[in-house]
Amino acid sequence: MALLLGVDTGGTYTDAVLIRDEQTVVASAKALTTRQDLAMGISEAIRIVLQQSATSPHDVSMAALSTTLATNALVEGQGGRVALIYIGFKDSDLDRHGLSEALKGDPALILAGGHDHAGVEGAALEVEALEDFLSKEAEGVTGFAVAGLFATRNPAHELEVAKVIKARTGAPVTCSHQLSAKLNGPKRALTAVLNARLIGMIDRLIGRAQDSLVDLGISAPMMVVRGDGALMSAGQARERPIETILSGPAASIVGARWLTGVDDALVSDIGGTTTDVAVLRGGKPAIDPSGARVGGFRTMVEAVAMRTTGLGGDSQVHVDTEGLTGGLVLGPRRVLPVSLIAVDAAEVVHTALDKQLKASVPSEHDGRFVFAQQGIDATGLTDREQQMLHRIEGQVHPIGDVLRNRMEQGALNRLWDRGMVQVAGITPSDASHVLRRLECWDRDAAKKALTLLARRRIGSGEVVASGPHRLAQMIIDQLTRQTALTLLETAIEEDAEDFGLPSAQLARHILMQRGLAGHRGLLALDAALNIDVVGLGASAPGYYPAVGEHLHCRMILPQHAGVANAIGAVVGRISMRRSGTVSSPAEGRFRVFLENGPEDFNDADSALDMLEQVLSKQAQEAAGEAGAEDIHVRVERDIRTASIESRQVFVEAVLTVEASGRPRVALG
Repeated sequence: MALLLGVDTGGTYTDAVLIRDEQTVVASAKALTTRQDLAMGISEAIRIVLQQSATSPHDVSMAALSTTLATNALVEGQGGRVALIYIGFKDSDLDRHGLSEALKGDPALILAGGHDHAGVEGAALEVEALEDFLSKEAEGVTGFAVAGLFATRNPAHELEVAKVIKARTGAPVTCSHQLSAKLNGPKRALTAVLNARLIGMIDRLIGRAQDSLVDLGISAPMMVVRGDGALMSAGQARERPIETILSGPAASIVGARWLTGVDDALVSDIGGTTTDVAVLRGGKPAIDPSGARVGGFRTMVEAVAMRTTGLGGDSQVHVDTEGLTGGLVLGPRRVLPVSLIAVDAAEVVHTALDKQLKASVPSEHDGRFVFAQQGIDATGLTDREQQMLHRIEGQVHPIGDVLRNRMEQGALNRLWDRGMVQVAGITPSDASHVLRRLECWDRDAAKKALTLLARRRIGSGEVVASGPHRLAQMIIDQLTRQTALTLLETAIEEDAEDFGLPSAQLARHILMQRGLAGHRGLLALDAALNIDVVGLGASAPGYYPAVGEHLHCRMILPQHAGVANAIGAVVGRISMRRSGTVSSPAEGRFRVFLENGPEDFNDADSALDMLEQVLSKQAQEAAGEAGAEDIHVRVERDIRTASIESRQVFVEAVLTVEASGRPRVALG
């Protein structure tokens, strides 16, 4: 009998589940995610499921972790300080694929070097410039990204730069060729930058998760869910954290299929920070051929085709006070609910809220609080940021008491981006407490905060809402609208029909909205989502029935929907893919691009066979290192030819090898 432990660490909750023989849920539990020390939330959730099931820690055969922390960090623009070494490119290439935006002002060095499309060195590597850059910019950098021109054809310069960086700084280095075998240097560089930004965060998460298992007496091996739903070892995830983006959502898709058995559906998973929507076809989630897109960035990471939006139970509520009619918008950033922070800092929160309620003029900072995270590396901060962090440290503060002028708002936002401080404010979770849909935290604090926001005025001079209950319902209604729009956009993009308009525009089109409302005039308009929706997430039962009614579709809310991510974490397979290319630089010559440089052959079959052997060995070794057993290998050859003078001429071939198997489980 195999007893499998699944853990999912989200932005708000950490879930744990025990499954026997991949067939029966034995127990499940939730604990608050403790960002200051992730081990606390993980240990608490595991401890509860062990108690519920009367299970000995020694009986656990395997543990698997899925997480939304990498996804949330990219959506919210958080992560460590990075530096990019860009080899053989031009300054203008920094503006492609959002690379400059991803750097967010962090240092970058354009370095001479790189190769051409045939893997031949284009220019000598400028090592002295690299060493000078490191002496000036290395302090405070938590991870380096290295991307070379045509590095997938010859990675020699990336490897040399990585060697120098490790010798000089000891900091982790991400080489772009190790993340993808595809061309498109700027996109590979972007993926490497994001990987470098996440390294510290994911390393801490996995390390603390492993510590939690050991402290609880669990000796079983630990796996981590990748963005495509497959499993990898904890060590592999620490080196390539970018592959864990969409880990939580991918696990939820696997869990949704396991829980419901449905073959065709939209799966919508609402968490504290994001809503993730994917399509199940024939019981399988589609892999995005263009690479995972998260937080506005298109990466080269193979992942489930997922639409991720900054919309969840803890999304920040914004009020539009400029227009005559006003309105609400949720997200994309997550804030800690006022009702939750009031549990830990009741005196500070209630004293501040009561004082704000007595003020004659509302402030934009009413009902918002901030506190410093513990154990965060504060290197690389400006003087103003350091002063503000020092001012915040020690306790929870009303934001209005922390900001001394408008210029300091930027410093506070940067501290928030770096994950050094956490902001609390009004969220849908607070609205649910006011409406008595939730009873978890401090309802009185939520009610006071919503009263403050309701009395703010829009452009017409009218107040936002007549009171906290009316505002709470407006927030829940807005969550329903934004969720419905996300589902509509996904359905439009995945529909076989081309409607001639962008999905976002068509989902919001007046005719679509009138059709959903069942307009009856001289025209009769009807619109509906013509596919079932599986709603996942702890808050799905509270929010999603209204979404199903709005879209006129069947909403499936399975048992254990609140821990679907944790379930998906332990019912997946280990799968490792490796890809490579064979080109033909001249007639009768076939070039294989390998880790140690290009190698030429006289015939295509020899070149293809050589590449298949190398990739098969790499994939099987990676699967074995991840803990797979009974490994099966599948090879795909995409051979491209051209017709020249009535004969087919070899142009290029891309080989992909996949090695997959079930994870080994501890016996006894």
